[in-house]
Amino acid sequence: MAKGMRDIKRQIRSKQNMMQITRAMEMVAAAKLKRAQDMAVRGRPYANKIKEVIGSIASSSGVIGHPMLTVRPVNKTAYLIFTSDRGLAGGFNANVCRRLEAHIRETHASDNHYGLFIIGRKGRDFFRKRKYPVLEEVTGMPDSPRFADVKHLANMAVQGFVNGEYDELILVYNEFINPMTQRPVLKKLLPLTQEEFEPVKAEYEYEPSPEEVLDVLLPRYAETLIYSALLESKASEFGARMTAMGNATKNAKKMIDQLTLSYNRARQAAITQEISEIVAGANALS
Repeated sequence: MAKGMRDIKRQIRSKQNMMQITRAMEMVAAAKLKRAQDMAVRGRPYANKIKEVIGSIASSSGVIGHPMLTVRPVNKTAYLIFTSDRGLAGGFNANVCRRLEAHIRETHASDNHYGLFIIGRKGRDFFRKRKYPVLEEVTGMPDSPRFADVKHLANMAVQGFVNGEYDELILVYNEFINPMTQRPVLKKLLPLTQEEFEPVKAEYEYEPSPEEVLDVLLPRYAETLIYSALLESKASEFGARMTAMGNATKNAKKMIDQLTLSYNRARQAAITQEISEIVAGANALS
């Protein structure tokens, strides 16, 4: 009986240590979530201003024959998927990877018809293990990423479309709904459509020419959307991790309560047995 009680006490201490860790991780994830949301909000005015200038050029120059605005038959598709480097985030990585995997199986008959750009160690391991064609990968992304951290991959993905290496580029990431809800989405990034650039009344003077300005702004705009998707994914990651660690803390608390109840019952049974033995001994002596 004493040995069983020692085992229960050891399990209680183990669960208490685990609960302290999960509670701390939940608080850290909550703080990082707030920073990721703030970064996403701060980046919106920049993207909106680029979009406004592009809309001005489109309205003043008429139809624009830029490669990034050209819709062509889709022979090959590139996917840019956002995952995390670490786990302990519930279904954050599994949901987005399986969503893309199901889409690929439904859409493409051959590996030659698509390629993957991957951000995050979890996504890289998932798709490399299953022999999917990976064009480029980036791991070690910081918790508060800057544009410079993703610029190389974003530029490579955009230029691949411009150069005709593939005919559309699709972003795959977890859309942040709230800290408890993240939704895997596939969003077509390229080709851009002129309909999404609303004409504006503001007048600009362009040097050296509207077309050359557009050559700079359109790739920058696409790269900015990729960076925005990265921030959205980071916010979703921290929301998922905060929720997962919160659930783990609650489960640890329930296990501690159950083990404490078992320990008290075992202790009560041991005390009752000792009293019974004392009474039995006293009766035998009398």
